Amino acid sequence: MQKYKDVRFLNRSTPPHILTLILLASISALTMNIFLPSLPNIASELNSSTSILGLSVGIYLASSAVLQLIIGPFSDQFGRRPLILWSLIIFCISTLATVFVTNTAQFLILRIFQAISASCMVLARAIVRDTTESIEKAGSKIAYVTMGMALVPMVGPAIGGLLDYQYGWEASFWLLFILGLVILIISFFDVGETLSDHNQSFLEQISTYPSLLRSKRFWGYCLSSAFVSGAFFSYLGGAPFVGNEVFGLEPKDLGFWFGAPAIGYVLGNFLSGRFSTKIGLDKMIFLGVTTALFGVSISLTISLLDHGSVLSFFGLMTLVGLGNGMSIPNATAAMMSINPKLAGTAAGLGSAIMIGGGAGLSAIANFILIPGSSEIPLIMLMWTSVFCGLCSVAYVSYRKKTLEV
Repeated sequence: MQKYKDVRFLNRSTPPHILTLILLASISALTMNIFLPSLPNIASELNSSTSILGLSVGIYLASSAVLQLIIGPFSDQFGRRPLILWSLIIFCISTLATVFVTNTAQFLILRIFQAISASCMVLARAIVRDTTESIEKAGSKIAYVTMGMALVPMVGPAIGGLLDYQYGWEASFWLLFILGLVILIISFFDVGETLSDHNQSFLEQISTYPSLLRSKRFWGYCLSSAFVSGAFFSYLGGAPFVGNEVFGLEPKDLGFWFGAPAIGYVLGNFLSGRFSTKIGLDKMIFLGVTTALFGVSISLTISLLDHGSVLSFFGLMTLVGLGNGMSIPNATAAMMSINPKLAGTAAGLGSAIMIGGGAGLSAIANFILIPGSSEIPLIMLMWTSVFCGLCSVAYVSYRKKTLEV
């Protein structure tokens, strides 16, 4: 496929339409959080507990991380299109099966298979890099794709809470199945092959990992993205407990408040799309991480002063989302620019590290929140993660000023 052709929707001889890329990037995020307001009801029906079912987030993220270690090299060898189509097929089958689970083990195992939807997010970003002229423009376009993607998790928990209230927790998974089927059909007609170089084998692609891992630039961008997003993943793992156990929210109300970070994420991605090409990727990453740290710091201060509330906890998560939206698209574009021929590999490896760390933080959030806990342990975990992100971006900026990296 020739790059930079005019895009025509549902015509796979041209680059995929941005709507298709948004849908591909969105299905993973929606799968991760639409059912979270229903966790107490799922736990009750499966004779389990909210904390045990909360592990479904960490399991989903860990499975996504492992998958993305190989999805990048596979896509750099076999192409983006076939992997997208097969991923969506497996996702639809596993999601439909989730509706009929009878115990906790079945539910958690199927969450592993649903995690294959995360490959669509990685491949959507790789397609952007395949079809975009410069890294600044790639960062801008990725930001617009993820800005649209952010709308989905913003409304997802609210929709999930309402579906649970009206039809039961299974309704969220029926919705995911239908959406997965629609995206599969759209992708079949709209996503052509954007990879022009298939010269390296899978093992040759894997052999490039050491060169990426030796790059201080790669680690700087990767860790800044991983740590700032780690605050959000911690939130995903712990917020259902905080909302239900600390603030006494019902599923439909929790779903409404749960989407607060995505409001900021939309704005952050808009700012990235608007200004990344003007002020540069590094400055946008730094501003994003700083914004997230500011929001978590205010929330922690309020809670330590014993004035924590639904509004202070969930409302200030908007700033965390804002920081994520400003930093992650630019860090992703920067990672893929280190070796454009390995854009898929870099995107997959970077996402694996980011999501693997997120899985760990999500599990820690479930571990530290025990009956009788306040929201403070979760906020402290989030603060620590974002602070580490700030240290990472400060380090890579220092290296760029003092050494040639």
